[in-house]
Amino acid sequence: MSEETVPLETQFSLTVIALMKGIVSRQDDEKSWNKLVRQQAQIRDYVEKIGLDLRLDEAEGFAWLAQRSVQEGEIPLPRLVSRFRLSYATSLLLALLRGRLAEQDAQGGDTRLVLTLEEIQEMMAVFLPATGNQARRRDQVAAQVAKAEDLGFLRRLGGSQAWEVRRLLGLFIDAQWLGEFDQRLAEYRQNLSSEESEEEQG
Repeated sequence: MSEETVPLETQFSLTVIALMKGIVSRQDDEKSWNKLVRQQAQIRDYVEKIGLDLRLDEAEGFAWLAQRSVQEGEIPLPRLVSRFRLSYATSLLLALLRGRLAEQDAQGGDTRLVLTLEEIQEMMAVFLPATGNQARRRDQVAAQVAKAEDLGFLRRLGGSQAWEVRRLLGLFIDAQWLGEFDQRLAEYRQNLSSEESEEEQG
């Protein structure tokens, strides 16, 4: 069945289901993205009834669903979008990637940021406890890269050991998040330095 013969109601349902599954990206599927943009008013009305908001950034080409804030006098609905708490290592990786995106934007030029596993490992090394087991460190960083990929913030380039940092990251991590994490990071580095000093003295 061609796209032209698919009923509009079915096209609408397929678009909503795609959003329910996760992030919809123009880069991943331009046809689905165009349908979403055309149907955004109807989608907003529909998901609002089940306690969700449609977040759509046409400039960057990303759309996703977020839990809608409960207004005064409304009866709270069960959450459909789960909250998740990021580990320190995952938060660190996302903050560093967000910083690299900001640096690249300031410099201009290529809008794509591509990093290898080795480059990501070098970025994170200064913020992680020292270890003589480089293979274990590489596995730890690779696990965080896989987590960021699952969250939709990294895209692996084929079967290579290189990933594109998706600009979606900048929409989720704002200045306030970075500021709060920078404070946690400073405290962590201070504690880490104290522990290393104690080990040297011991």
